[in-house]
Amino acid sequence: MGFALSSIQLTSSAFPLAGQIPSKHTGEGENVSPALSWNSVPEGTQAFALICHDPDAPLVKLGSYGFVHWVLYNLPAELYSLVEGSTEGTAGINDYGKSGYAGPMPPEGHGVHHYYFWILALDRQLDLPPGLSMAELLEKTEPYLLGANRLVGTYQRD
Repeated sequence: MGFALSSIQLTSSAFPLAGQIPSKHTGEGENVSPALSWNSVPEGTQAFALICHDPDAPLVKLGSYGFVHWVLYNLPAELYSLVEGSTEGTAGINDYGKSGYAGPMPPEGHGVHHYYFWILALDRQLDLPPGLSMAELLEKTEPYLLGANRLVGTYQRD
């Protein structure tokens, strides 16, 4: 299956769909990941992965665009939520070159940026090593993808 939207639903108690991400969850605030939860999981799901990506960031590198803020995987099938600042799962590398969550921090005066929090449902637990980039995670998970969907939040620096 390709990277197509499915019935899985991703929500956050921190912000609504297309709503502003609170500064607490940004590089200007506490830089802590927001609470997330998901439901309507595809039948046969054995694991989950999460990505947060800003396609509005003015960056292009190695055939990719935007800025990756979070890569998280090896989340078990029985897990349907993450608390704020969660340490669940295995952290990949964000585009700061660091492990874990890095909140929104668009360039000043660059306007509203959209942050896509993606949930991926996989048909098997892959036990992937720490430190994967978004591209590496997608390459390793695509053959096992049952479904995906996203929650989009916004943030703007003045």
